[in-house]
Amino acid sequence: MSVTHSTWLSGTPIKTDIPACLDRLPWSRFHLLIVIGLGVTWILDGLEVTIVGALGPALQNPQTLHLSSANLGAAASFYVVGAVIGALVSGWVTDCFGRRMVFYATLIVYLAGVLLSALA
Repeated sequence: MSVTHSTWLSGTPIKTDIPACLDRLPWSRFHLLIVIGLGVTWILDGLEVTIVGALGPALQNPQTLHLSSANLGAAASFYVVGAVIGALVSGWVTDCFGRRMVFYATLIVYLAGVLLSALA
């Protein structure tokens, strides 16, 4: 059984048997590791959202940044928009330059940021 997909750029249909082949694979240790990895990532993502949500009242406190509700809503909106744009752009960049090159580039940017913050 083949499935027809259309490509994003050209719109021409492509017939593929990949979904049927994947469905016939037996459950293995690899699949378990993937499910566990996705579960851990999902938990950490939920923790990040919880932490960001808990910071709102602290940022509105007059002793900290004293943000208004509108400013806090704008900051939360920019946070979400930045995450979406970052995911889309990093996916495209990874497709163009390869996963290893993008990993090394992000590692260098991260290390430079840590060093600069240590020197600040």
